[in-house]
Amino acid sequence: MITETETKTQIRVLIADDHPIFRQGLKHAFSEVSDMNVAGEAATVFEILEKIREDSYDIVLLDVSMGGNNTLDTLKQMKIDCPKLPVLVLSVFPEDHFAIRFIKSGASGYITKEEDPDTLMAAVRKIAKGGRYTSPELTEKLAFDFADQNKPPHEYLSDREYQVFGMLVTGKSLTKIAEKLSLSVKTISTHRTHILEKMKMSNNAQLIQYAIRNGLVQ
Repeated sequence: MITETETKTQIRVLIADDHPIFRQGLKHAFSEVSDMNVAGEAATVFEILEKIREDSYDIVLLDVSMGGNNTLDTLKQMKIDCPKLPVLVLSVFPEDHFAIRFIKSGASGYITKEEDPDTLMAAVRKIAKGGRYTSPELTEKLAFDFADQNKPPHEYLSDREYQVFGMLVTGKSLTKIAEKLSLSVKTISTHRTHILEKMKMSNNAQLIQYAIRNGLVQ
């Protein structure tokens, strides 16, 4: 039985993931430890921002793809609203696909969903105390910041271009992307042109093949 003193010293966790079953699994895992408490859940980007503005948390576990969309913009807004709130990004994708962008945008750590619960708990504890969590491999990459000659083509894209790229390779039209990002179709078309130029490709089919080959789509 958790005492009142333990409750006050528990790490308050906000789980932000749009998959109810995964959230339930995390809640069960956290219920097994005495120093953590799932103080909130969010299934949408709107709910994440609403909850961190209205309540106090020690850490947010943020799914890398809320609603199927890259959440870099959400992370950036979170850091504007609550700059001191630590965020640990959870992802089904390997570190080399997304981690650098999220760390540079303010995340305190990045961990794949394949990691065991003990590793996740250790990461949460470390970050909640003001530290950072990255694998030794990612730490080395951050230190050297990916020498240009080692960058895969998609790493040359800006954050916005990468966001558009992520939607293009899932089959979304320019119009749908424009609506989703509240931008004009002309602006999205320009981003697409820049994406193709930077990645040295000529059409969406090549982008899709590249994304599949490199595990950038689920």
